[in-house]
Amino acid sequence: MGTFKEYDRYDGLGMAELVRKKEVSPADLYEEAIGRIEKLNPELNAVITPLFDLAQKDIEKGLPEGPFTGVPFLLKDLIAAYAGVPLTGGSRAYSNYIPDEDCELVKRFKKAGVVIMGKTNCPEFGLLGITEPELYGSTHNPWNTDHTPGGSSGGSAAAVASGMVPIASGGDGGGSIRIPSSCCALFGLKPTRGRNPTGPKHGAIWQGAVVEHIVSRSVRDSAAMLGATCGTDVGAPYVIPPPERPYMEEIKQNPGSLRIAFNTLSPLDTEVHPECAKAVEQTARLLEKLGHKVEENRPDIDGKALAKSYLSMYMGEIAADIEELESILGRKANRGDVEALTWTLGLLGRTYSAGYFVEQMREWGKASRAMGRFHETYDLYLTPTIASPPVRIGDLQPKPAERALLTVVNSMGLGKLLKLSGIVDTLAVESLSKTPFTQLANFTGQPAMSVPLHWTEEGLPCGVHFIGRFGDEATLFRLAAQLEQARPWFDRRPPMVG
Repeated sequence: MGTFKEYDRYDGLGMAELVRKKEVSPADLYEEAIGRIEKLNPELNAVITPLFDLAQKDIEKGLPEGPFTGVPFLLKDLIAAYAGVPLTGGSRAYSNYIPDEDCELVKRFKKAGVVIMGKTNCPEFGLLGITEPELYGSTHNPWNTDHTPGGSSGGSAAAVASGMVPIASGGDGGGSIRIPSSCCALFGLKPTRGRNPTGPKHGAIWQGAVVEHIVSRSVRDSAAMLGATCGTDVGAPYVIPPPERPYMEEIKQNPGSLRIAFNTLSPLDTEVHPECAKAVEQTARLLEKLGHKVEENRPDIDGKALAKSYLSMYMGEIAADIEELESILGRKANRGDVEALTWTLGLLGRTYSAGYFVEQMREWGKASRAMGRFHETYDLYLTPTIASPPVRIGDLQPKPAERALLTVVNSMGLGKLLKLSGIVDTLAVESLSKTPFTQLANFTGQPAMSVPLHWTEEGLPCGVHFIGRFGDEATLFRLAAQLEQARPWFDRRPPMVG
């Protein structure tokens, strides 16, 4: 390792302050990050593409002056295009794909001054709430390496939680920032739809469900980075009002007395682990002590209908992704190019009509209106982030009989038969049963955050989840800063840390 042994005692802004004061150099931080990655990654498998040489060149040519100048950083290997660097999305089909330009968000990350040390692991196409792609293998949770760090930003979360870097990028289309934040005891905020750029090659990713940002150990790192990256880019599909004041000013403001509704019941009527419910109940009591008005309630939303609509979007997007592979592969994609479950979902996606797809997407509009009415009474909505503590690696993979069925279905192209079997309704509930709370904010475009306030007796983290009004990250940041002060988590570190 390098010489800066106090590395993990600092968040990103803390490191940047040391650089500004010339107490450490970007090269010192770079060397320390390399040492920690090399020490921890063989067991955690969080970083799948080291970029140490590129990082060194960036330091040597001089870094931009920004809030994170000199701070080691990692990019999730999905959507975040970095010119000349592989972008696989966790899929064999993209093993040789190298983008020729930076995406807008990566340009803004670089302008903020970070030193990009590598790319992090994710499930194929970012489809799952676990990080176990066939291409790179499973990422492990530093709190207990037998368990998942969540997904799809699981590689980034494991890297930050273990102290490889203080911050790393993530994307969230159904909880993919917030789920791994819950599993790894990090702060994870999904911004409002349209807050961060998606260009130049993407518009509304997953019909507007996806927004990118970071995972972090401190609230202020999240606030500072969103302040550095937010704002529309050329041709943006959504243009929303800019924040009223910098987010770094918001975290210094008292949130006042907020009206907060809480609920521990799954919107799918599926099981919620007692520890996840306990996390919410304890948080509700803490909120009351802090002067907030807290009561049990939930919005009038059909959770099962929304789950079905989410799976419909999912299948349609996968079908389109597989079709687009022709431009990458130079031929039609075949079932050997992607994982079995991905191919099956793509088959299903091709069996439904455009009319059915539109019908299902209209559920998102209904949910947005329902949440708008809900927020006439409540400032925030509090639930568990996920319905169980981090599961063991492999527990959510298809069982042997299910794998055999996938093989038969895929080899014979039986998508229509699967559709007629009614399996989609079952899949919609079963696939989201462990993570039923986070998708709502993706449907509606609202900002939402997971805050690390609870651990099980076995030492596994359980985050709590807040949804705010559309465009109102400010209230979330104010409350998060208050909770961080009332019940600090920064110094609580996992057993496996650099």
